[in-house]
Amino acid sequence: MLAKPPQSMPEALPEKSKIAEAKAKLEDAGVKYILSCWIDLLGVPKTKPVPISDFELLCLGKGPQFAVHSISFVPELGPADSDQISLPDLDTLVVCPWDRTCAWMFADLWWEGKPYNLCPRHALKRTIHNAANAGYTIHAGVEPEFIVMRWENGRPVKAMDNDPLPGQGVRPRRQAFGYDVEFSIDSMGFLGELIDILEDLGWNLHDVVAEGAYSQFELDFHYTDVLAMADRLVFLRVLLKEVAKKHGKFITFMPKPTTGDWRSGAHMNTSMQSVDNPGVNIFEDGKGGWADSAHHAVGGLLRHGGALTAIACSTVNSYNGLVPRVGGFEGGTVTWAPTHMTYGYNNRSAMLRLPQSRFCIENRAADMCMNPYLGLGMTAAAMVEGVTQKYDPGEPLNQDLYSMTDEQLAASGAQRLPRNLLEAIEILKDDTLAKEVLGETMLNSYLHYKMDEWERYHQTVTDWEVEEYLRLY
Repeated sequence: MLAKPPQSMPEALPEKSKIAEAKAKLEDAGVKYILSCWIDLLGVPKTKPVPISDFELLCLGKGPQFAVHSISFVPELGPADSDQISLPDLDTLVVCPWDRTCAWMFADLWWEGKPYNLCPRHALKRTIHNAANAGYTIHAGVEPEFIVMRWENGRPVKAMDNDPLPGQGVRPRRQAFGYDVEFSIDSMGFLGELIDILEDLGWNLHDVVAEGAYSQFELDFHYTDVLAMADRLVFLRVLLKEVAKKHGKFITFMPKPTTGDWRSGAHMNTSMQSVDNPGVNIFEDGKGGWADSAHHAVGGLLRHGGALTAIACSTVNSYNGLVPRVGGFEGGTVTWAPTHMTYGYNNRSAMLRLPQSRFCIENRAADMCMNPYLGLGMTAAAMVEGVTQKYDPGEPLNQDLYSMTDEQLAASGAQRLPRNLLEAIEILKDDTLAKEVLGETMLNSYLHYKMDEWERYHQTVTDWEVEEYLRLY
């Protein structure tokens, strides 16, 4: 058995020599302010900026304290309870590219001397530890998609769309902007700065993709271990917003801002290695084909597919994108989004794809609104369960699911992805693995918040309802 992550704050404190070394480097770089960021239930970073003069105290757990329960949807604590203490992880220290007077660190939350049970980063570390004790390490690459926008007359519009807006002139119908050269060139002011920053961070950026919707992009950078990838996604969400502000724009990760938009996703590509044989992907059989372990991992992901989707597609809006076709779609009608919990070889209409270019499992039912610590944690745990229990995923489905009839889909055994947030959280509620990954308290808090989100949405009268019914009845 591998040693557990620290279970008390004194065990978790960094060495004073390491603190002094880090502070000296920051001072040499001209850093004046420190952002030590913990993660809330929704995956959003929170902090209290401190001057660099308090760097040592911060790293020793004597920095700011937080009444987390007052802002982060964790109703099990109240105003008479102890505050949480944020303990930074010095291995994540980086100078902020958008403002080099600031440095950033990720932090874990502690409560009354113990790991706080509502800290998603602690939860992922626990899952990583359990995976290692089973003999495996988990690695991930994520494909974040987003739309760049700007404000015009108080309304959000596409930042990279230079044709007249509807009602303001002739607006020719165009195909989607996927891979378009002219569109990419016109966007290089923003994209060029972003590429330079990601290269300086050492993320090994491979390319930037002009996606199907106007002003939509995808970033493809190298995989790493699941904790580092979760940290990167949170940092990236902040980085993108800060860079966009410099260009008079803003970023939305909302999966479907309008009916005609292509969905913005965050496909999770995950693989496994053996603790005893690091660097070797166990999903490859050594002969250029897929190993049995890859199929067992698929079996684990499918067994917990609905619960995983409740975390990876975490908003009401997420489910507007998990459909086969959309009328009035920019550039066609087919969404290229997953609709069913099944798998196939390079089948982009399935939830899980075994790509032709790499030995990993691509989960296409995920978007950038997820808490990546919980999404990747649930993914890691499901894959380990599948491999250790040798789950059978069944036969792959390599047909276009959008073109199959209901009868054909039923015969194939493919199950429909949850159609809305309510269906998803009802599945999550009864998933035993989710209770293990999140812990009972965090799972209950997540379900509480998401049910409230669904109820508030379900009670809202939308523009569509007014247009559909107001004069019909």
